[in-house]
Amino acid sequence: MNLPNYFIADLPPEALLSPVMITEACQALKRNRAKYLEMRPTEEIIKLLSEVGADWLRSDYRYRRLALDDGPGETGFSRPILEKGLDGFFRQFTAENIRALIKQELGDEHRLDRFTLEGAADGVESGRSAMALGPEFLLHIAAGNLPNPIFMSIALGLLVRSAQLVKCASGTAWLPRLFAHSLYEADPKVAACLEIVEWPGGNHVLEEAAFFEADCVTATGSDETLADVRGRLPANVRFLGYGQRVSFAYITRETLRDEGIMQLVARAANDVVAWDQNGCLSPHVIYVEERGQVESDKFTEMLVRELSERETTEPRGKISVTESATIASRRALYETLAVHRADAKIWSSSGSTAWTVVFEHDVRMQLSCLNRFIFVKPVADLAAVLQGIDSMRGKISTLGLAAGAERSKELALTFARWGVTRICPLGQMQNPPLAWRHDGRPALGDLITWTDFES
Repeated sequence: MNLPNYFIADLPPEALLSPVMITEACQALKRNRAKYLEMRPTEEIIKLLSEVGADWLRSDYRYRRLALDDGPGETGFSRPILEKGLDGFFRQFTAENIRALIKQELGDEHRLDRFTLEGAADGVESGRSAMALGPEFLLHIAAGNLPNPIFMSIALGLLVRSAQLVKCASGTAWLPRLFAHSLYEADPKVAACLEIVEWPGGNHVLEEAAFFEADCVTATGSDETLADVRGRLPANVRFLGYGQRVSFAYITRETLRDEGIMQLVARAANDVVAWDQNGCLSPHVIYVEERGQVESDKFTEMLVRELSERETTEPRGKISVTESATIASRRALYETLAVHRADAKIWSSSGSTAWTVVFEHDVRMQLSCLNRFIFVKPVADLAAVLQGIDSMRGKISTLGLAAGAERSKELALTFARWGVTRICPLGQMQNPPLAWRHDGRPALGDLITWTDFES
């Protein structure tokens, strides 16, 4: 792949980064923001983002071709997984969806451009107006396991007119670079307000050079990583951390019917296969209510067949030796349990670690080792599910739910009050809408500062 050296991450691997280089890059970004981005109308930014999103859906688009052709070697994901994951994201990247996001979080799509009037009781104007302003300089510390969150962070930063530096984990900058180059091709001046960098974690000297220049830092990673970053930031820097979260699925008995079971199994497989089950939105456990027309063990056997077939059409990508060893170790544990317990079973791909399904009656939510390693647990009712997930309170991101229309509403209310921050249909866990609230927080709203104008 030959790309121009527009970004620091484009430099050859032997290039040495220094704190002075990072400081100068940050200051250049701020100058470019003042010249090219700060006064850009919101509508121009929306137009740019939506056009780039449409380009990424075109089969002949250069950066899409690079992502799909070279992606398996660069990222470890297979081509079908990359294609489905990128398409799912960029289909959401429309002008209508971006305007809806701004209006949802700011109340008025023009609030990033000018003061707009606040409403008051009975529709009477309050005499007060407000404007939303983004930070001058925004630093993103990306986890790097999935590309879509990084793409979204960059888009949000552009909407709030921030200069941005995206720090990628070592070996994960490739797709963010492609996205940054696609922005550069569409509008070089806007892209001049964006920098992509990559270095191994723990380089405090480089990190602190960026911290010193930042007004706001977003970070995704383990809770320990977030605590470390937060502790080293200057007191005046806003910090938005996205720590470890896990997700699960719940299938109710009324949906376990013969006439729709194949579709239900396919939807469950979609969530396990998407991005190879990596990321906070992928299920670790599928809870299946007993006493359905199709029993939980039969559902599990059908899921096993579906995952086996998906390995042909949507193969899992390459994983590390350590990850393979972890899967093999967990398999050995459950194979031993299955010999001694009638209520435990395990199925796995032959000759590889491509997929694993564990069926057991223990309702406690188990953490999967991911890479298509899924637990299926039969439960009597909602109370059993709540008992099973209780140890994960405060750590649940997404619930993929399969239930009838009326019961879905009741269950959603219960899970919302318990603390689940996103509930979606089974099969859509890794495809959140553009305007979803990450970890229950307003993704755009958390970046801005309000100015009220009382006239």
